[in-house]
Amino acid sequence: MHLWLALLQRPGRPVSRAAAAFSGRDESLPVTDSLPPEVRPDVNTGAGRQGPRGQKTGPRAAPTAGVGIGNARRSGKQSWTMTQQPLRGVTSLRFNQDQSCFCCAMETGVRIYNVEPLMEKGHLVLIWDDAREGKDSKDKLVLEFTFTKPVLAVRVRHDKIVIVLRNRIYVYSFPDNPRKLFEFDTRDNPKGLCDLCPSLEKQLLVFPGHKCGSLQLVDLASTKPGTSSAPFTINAHQSDVACVSLNQPGTVVASASQKGTLIRLFDTQSKEKLVELRRGTDPATLYCINFSHDSSFLCASSDKGTVHIFALKDTRLNRRSALARVGKVGPMIGQYVDSQWSLASFTVPAESACICAFGRNTSKNVNSVIAICVDGTFHKYVFTPDGNCNREAFDVYLDICDDDDF
Repeated sequence: MHLWLALLQRPGRPVSRAAAAFSGRDESLPVTDSLPPEVRPDVNTGAGRQGPRGQKTGPRAAPTAGVGIGNARRSGKQSWTMTQQPLRGVTSLRFNQDQSCFCCAMETGVRIYNVEPLMEKGHLVLIWDDAREGKDSKDKLVLEFTFTKPVLAVRVRHDKIVIVLRNRIYVYSFPDNPRKLFEFDTRDNPKGLCDLCPSLEKQLLVFPGHKCGSLQLVDLASTKPGTSSAPFTINAHQSDVACVSLNQPGTVVASASQKGTLIRLFDTQSKEKLVELRRGTDPATLYCINFSHDSSFLCASSDKGTVHIFALKDTRLNRRSALARVGKVGPMIGQYVDSQWSLASFTVPAESACICAFGRNTSKNVNSVIAICVDGTFHKYVFTPDGNCNREAFDVYLDICDDDDF
């Protein structure tokens, strides 16, 4: 199976810059969570431009590099990790690490969108399905990663690319002359769970540990390439980890188990638990956990069709159970009573899986959350510290550009 890094150039557009170029604003590239690599670099330089289409409001966003992933099976199909029946051909969604754009993988190709304003990206780097081979002579191959087993996820920062297989994780230098730096064995990881800190100051990698419910943290900066060092382990949950996320500085890691009722946050330096957040009491599958840019808030989406927003900087803003006023209760009930519930929440169609992230602050006391759904819809909600939450924008991102542009 192959993982190809390439740049898509639209017909009639001149090649304008190196394929491996990054914008100064993005520390990493947006990646989708499905796919099928030893590295076999085949480096060509080349780049493509895309003219903006369907721009809604505001000035054109600055061009930014982006990454998408395609399944390297000849069938051209991708497995969807959120729902068994993808809507409108969407097979995977993912925000980039600064949450300024998102990648939409479809059965027909990959699209990169700017979040605010919502528009198709001007520049993009793609890792695409090899079923496209030979169909367009203007597709420029830049790098090729080949593995004997399917790739389940890819994470990228400005100097490294992480490739996740079901029982192993590979770390390579990137983008120039990629070479393997690290290799980690993992617990069975069918979802390809992994996160990589984009910060220049901290090169932290987190993934499920060998013990059920545990997390492994590796500081790639302090680990010597080619050596195997024991990662730090956090015993986060009693059941298998289902979702994991690092904040942008890499100081806090958040995770949820397969039960999906609790989200636990840990200090990545001391490994101590900082706070426990309750999504609900009924089991649920969490699709996404994301921190705000300044780590003041956290949002999470699940198959219940609800996006929950929690306060981290001032946890007094989070709701508490009414039983908390009763006083001393039994140990089992006490865990429930002491839980912190979301300060705000909103709903999207329950049958449509979604990812969520924080948008730009409109004012000091007003924040926003973006939800991107597999049914092609874009939702923007604004919320205040007192828990008031209202929808500010709605759109259908799949209608912004035409399928003929692929």
